[in-house]
Amino acid sequence: MVDFTRVLYNPTSEVGFSKTMKVSSRTHYGLRAMTELGKAFGGRTLSLTEIAATERIPLPYLEQIVSPLRRAGLVEGTRGLHGGYRLTRDPSLIRVGEIVRVLEGADATAPVDCLADGYVEGSCVRDPGCLSRPLWARVKAAMDAVLDATTLADLCQDPGAGRDLLTLSPGLSTLTKGLAVSNDG
Repeated sequence: MVDFTRVLYNPTSEVGFSKTMKVSSRTHYGLRAMTELGKAFGGRTLSLTEIAATERIPLPYLEQIVSPLRRAGLVEGTRGLHGGYRLTRDPSLIRVGEIVRVLEGADATAPVDCLADGYVEGSCVRDPGCLSRPLWARVKAAMDAVLDATTLADLCQDPGAGRDLLTLSPGLSTLTKGLAVSNDG
């Protein structure tokens, strides 16, 4: 007789906030670099050295972050004496969700494996009666909605203007009603 609890995926050991609910340094630094490029949009190009110094991002790490952004067509680089990087589109046309998915993958906002795009139904022993999956689906939907409703131009606003995240996405007030919003870090 086969013990299916050992064959099927058991999520109990992998569910938690320590890894899945924290924004990675890759995404955090990537958004900071993109806001620098957004603020410079329509003007001159910015060197990675300049972005790294302004945002206090280690240059070798920034070079790794910019590579997928360039491959995805969000930024372009110019070589030479006055070379550097610039956005390929107006910041108002670039959604934060797009940046996050480029940097972290399509499942960046899936808080549990059963909500990932490639998940095979029935591969978790808890599939038939999982009572928490609807909660995690709502968390994912809310995260996607906020990220996709926020543009790079929204992030490039004067830091004193619109500090409340709900002003970036007014349609989300019903999802976030009663939640405390922190703008730290």
